[in-house]
Amino acid sequence: MPSEAQSHVLEFPGGYTRSVGPVIGRFLSELRDGRLVGVRTAGGRVLVPPSEYDPANGEPVTGEFVEVGPIGTVQTWSWVPRPLKSHPLDRPFAWALIRPDGADTALLHALDLGVFDEGADPPRFLKTGMRVRPKYRVERTGAIGDIECFVPEVTMINAPTRLEYRLQGGRALDRFLEGISEGRILGHRCGVCGEVIVPMKGLCPRDGVPTSEEVELPDTGTVTTFAVNNLPDPRAPEVPFVSAYILLDGAGLPMLALVAGIPADQVRMGMRVKAVWRPENEWGRTMANIRWFAPIEEPDVPFDAIKDYV
Repeated sequence: MPSEAQSHVLEFPGGYTRSVGPVIGRFLSELRDGRLVGVRTAGGRVLVPPSEYDPANGEPVTGEFVEVGPIGTVQTWSWVPRPLKSHPLDRPFAWALIRPDGADTALLHALDLGVFDEGADPPRFLKTGMRVRPKYRVERTGAIGDIECFVPEVTMINAPTRLEYRLQGGRALDRFLEGISEGRILGHRCGVCGEVIVPMKGLCPRDGVPTSEEVELPDTGTVTTFAVNNLPDPRAPEVPFVSAYILLDGAGLPMLALVAGIPADQVRMGMRVKAVWRPENEWGRTMANIRWFAPIEEPDVPFDAIKDYV
């Protein structure tokens, strides 16, 4: 019968005490004061953590210390989904090689990316090239543990934004919205170039002359150019959604609107579309009367026919 495994402990009572020398000692003293330093080699490279000898050729270092960081760049990383008791953090984290700004080598330390459930996959924003900075402990003793961990640099914020305003549209826009409230799309024809401007503005943006001749346009048109949006919008049916410039049939300028009723990756320049109106009992003096434009079964318009409106 095989014998049972026996537990053993190797321990230095009171801890293992050793001298660190002038190079590593300077590094640890600076850590205690909340600074990162490296040492310069005879070849001009800055080593962090510092060592007494250049690892490239074994030559003694110069003894010139250089403050680096504190911000650094992740060179590579390894995710720890289930930390052990001996690990520096009690939640999933990454071990990372981090090269401080101004250094030519990297140091290994824990990278804290927030609170995750045990066993969680690494977050998508964890990647090589991430910018990070050290998080120092309040009480420091002159050890590598004086850096509790590294944390990501703040690169984005989400600030609540809201603006309330009242718009006085003027006679042209007021007339346009009156038409929309009746289910009609009205434009103004320019007396110089002959183009129909919609929404009507009371002047031609090309010729700068006043306009007053009303023209009713159909609610069909052509997509001239578009953008796929991945941020939620209360007007859109889903994410991603498409906002597009649509040249209404008979118009001289495209208008901005949503496009739906087709997967976002199938929207294309030259696609023929038609307005999708809300139920008439929901109409008001607002462009929201048109939910969006949806594709219709008509051949695409050749690019040459719309290239001047892109």
